[in-house]
Amino acid sequence: MRSTQDWQRADAAHFLHPFTDFQSLARKGSRVITRADNIYLTDSDGNRILDAMSGLWCVNVGYGQQALVDAATQQMQQLPFYNAFFQTATPPAIELAELLAEVTPPQFQHVFFSGSGSEGNDTVVRMVRRYWDILGQPQRSVIISRTNAYHGSTMAGASLGGMSGMHAQGGLPIPGIEHIEQPYWWKHGRPQGLSREAFGLQAARWLEERILAIGPEKVAAFIGEPVQGAGGVIIPPSTYWPEVQRICDAYGILLVSDEVICGFGRTGHWFGCETLGSQPDLMTFAKGVTSGYVPLGGVMVGNRVAKVLIEQGGEFEHGYTYSGHPVACAVALANIRLIQRLGLVEHVRDDVGPYLAEQYRGLMDHPLVGDAETCGLMGALLLVRNKATGDAFPEAVSIGMVCRGHCFANGLIMRAVGDRMIIAPPLVITRAQIDEMMALIRRCLDLTLADAQRSGWLS
Repeated sequence: MRSTQDWQRADAAHFLHPFTDFQSLARKGSRVITRADNIYLTDSDGNRILDAMSGLWCVNVGYGQQALVDAATQQMQQLPFYNAFFQTATPPAIELAELLAEVTPPQFQHVFFSGSGSEGNDTVVRMVRRYWDILGQPQRSVIISRTNAYHGSTMAGASLGGMSGMHAQGGLPIPGIEHIEQPYWWKHGRPQGLSREAFGLQAARWLEERILAIGPEKVAAFIGEPVQGAGGVIIPPSTYWPEVQRICDAYGILLVSDEVICGFGRTGHWFGCETLGSQPDLMTFAKGVTSGYVPLGGVMVGNRVAKVLIEQGGEFEHGYTYSGHPVACAVALANIRLIQRLGLVEHVRDDVGPYLAEQYRGLMDHPLVGDAETCGLMGALLLVRNKATGDAFPEAVSIGMVCRGHCFANGLIMRAVGDRMIIAPPLVITRAQIDEMMALIRRCLDLTLADAQRSGWLS
């Protein structure tokens, strides 16, 4: 049996982790997770940890669901792999396509499978531009996204995203990608004295301004996450997405909803676009489709686009070895059926989502918390230096990372995005487990406050 130190040495010697300073991690040593059950993890030292991030926004049905293990096992025994090239299909891929057409909004009857959300958004770029090519408008190639958005880390996915750190490496973004400001009320609306609703309209109209600046005849699509997840759980005002929809309709622009994080019940509906009020033409998915048990992603293709691709498009020169992988599709089928059988969408919408919102509002009494907001089972706390004025901590303090360190040391996985502390727990979480999680969060906030007081960071 290897010790934690043995694992860490081997890890540092051979494993290059994503989004990681390799030297820093090698000095510190990685946390080695060895087991998981329900909403809890166990590390190589035997510590029990409440996973308030569902792995990486993905383990919607929780850990240890035997139905998913059995689905993978049975499919591996029967047909572990065959591709979807050469006019070939497998039963799990066909069945999953049928089921996705059933649970997604009614405009979606077709799906293009990928291996991840990043690949799905690469597919979006290819498909959007192919659509306009077929219609004889190849000049409509510009896709508009938002700053601080995350759409994956491939060349196209990272270009669609609006993360400045990613764009600083590798010559990104690729041509034909534009960005507008994000609908972050605290940063952009509050300083103007705007209500959230008024700001939502203003933020949506930044899209119209950019369309007009570029020229509507050159704009192919707008892509956005219903709630910006990796950007810090930025929940747009209720007015935002309906106005974005109106603008896209007015200029004939395709609307793409990136549902990689928000899909499969996270927001209290099957998909975030249903919660936030849009009717997209394309919808990227991954993560929750298999609850992360095996990799799978894809793009739901709305009737407007599918009709053109099928009836006028000829061969679509795009695809992946693992498009429609039979084992991944079998697990996805079991996962979606489990979500249905357990009533998890309704559980989030009617029970634990409202309960989490109530508990989060209760954190507004904490001296460090300037804002607390949730959408379904996504939540964010904004840590501020001065509660009365809302002044931020100096960037050099990295208050979010201080708080995250206390979370790790106290059996809680909570993510820091700048000064925002975010959660997205498994959908199977109960009210009692929310209480447990909230007690841990409050303890870590208190420890962070004590650090800030000792260090003179407060104003």
